[in-house]
Amino acid sequence: MILKSKLIMAALLSTISLSTSAFADDLMETMSNDGGFKTLLSAIKSAGIENEFKVNGPLTVFAPTDLAFAAMPKAKLDQLLADKAALKKMINLHMVNGKVTKADVDAGKIKTIEGEDVTLSVAGGVKINGIPTVGQGINADNGVIHALTGVMIPK
Repeated sequence: MILKSKLIMAALLSTISLSTSAFADDLMETMSNDGGFKTLLSAIKSAGIENEFKVNGPLTVFAPTDLAFAAMPKAKLDQLLADKAALKKMINLHMVNGKVTKADVDAGKIKTIEGEDVTLSVAGGVKINGIPTVGQGINADNGVIHALTGVMIPK
């Protein structure tokens, strides 16, 4: 009887783990569930590039938090949000191909999806172009998200 109960429990646990992995969240869902990336999510939708965050991958997103956007001068933020092309460039500047976890970060240059090189540093925590990330990174089904404390603007 005890063996039968253990087998049933093992079967239930394996079913639960299979069902959760089958419904893993993509980058858009993961940022939405986090709650600290509302401005970035709105920008992604305004730029019309949501699908890149849902089906492409693996991607690493250095995602400016809502606080990072709030720290920008309001006129500059409004101008950016009103320009779809500039918005897309800004978002693509914050993304790199491949899944780069905090443990994987090496100091040096890395090319973004926008095509610009950015500089990663690890002294005193992970930074991208001198802007610190916070936390350990948030895993999604198709990549990883690093919360960024500032917003990078393309050249």
